[in-house]
Amino acid sequence: MTTTLAALWRHPIKGHGRERLASVTLVPGQTLPWDRTWAVLREGADDPQGDWSPCNAFTRGAGSPQLMAITADLNEAAGVITLRHPDRPDITFDPDGETDAFLDWAAPLVAEGRPGPVRVVRAAQRGMTDTPFPSISICSTASLAALSDAVGHPLSPDRFRANLWLDGLEPWTEADLVGQDLRIGGATLRVEMRNTRCRATEANPDTGVRDADTLGALRKLWGHIDFGIYATVTDGGTIHEGDTVVLA
Repeated sequence: MTTTLAALWRHPIKGHGRERLASVTLVPGQTLPWDRTWAVLREGADDPQGDWSPCNAFTRGAGSPQLMAITADLNEAAGVITLRHPDRPDITFDPDGETDAFLDWAAPLVAEGRPGPVRVVRAAQRGMTDTPFPSISICSTASLAALSDAVGHPLSPDRFRANLWLDGLEPWTEADLVGQDLRIGGATLRVEMRNTRCRATEANPDTGVRDADTLGALRKLWGHIDFGIYATVTDGGTIHEGDTVVLA
């Protein structure tokens, strides 16, 4: 069966919105352009001062599921981003400029008792991915279908915040690709490691309400909480939704 690139996503502000793309040009050693370029520092966390920080330094869907219902529209030319949420008015702002209005907008979406948002930060050289190296996250539609069967209802791929969704793999075989190269369109990616999941995947991305025990299903049926893989870009090039994926 032919494997194809079924969907392509970026998340300009880590934990605060998703945006679907038709194509993108990947650069060796870099994250997907504009993916996790910004993040929202939480109360009590150390300031990364332009460097990468682990995900627990930021407000995110694992602790505040309402954040999972945000969608994004980044206008690269204008330098502004528009965020939408079913329970909040749309907001457009410059994440490198004045962000007080955004922080006020986001604060009610942070769960009670969780540290609130204090500042938007930008990594100087790379996106704030969940890995200490610049990664591209990849998931399989077949594995999503298998997990949906396990929890008893369809799961949106938006729960998993992947950059690339591959269609045509056998369920769970993406985990066997660690150490191998994938050729997608004009780019080559090296699969580095499996993706261990958090409670963000339990939240419905349409409502921001936890409604699926994704981690429990993974543990019960497969003995782990991994879903998807991380890769790095070794050869740059443009990739498009619908491109064939080849094991290089």
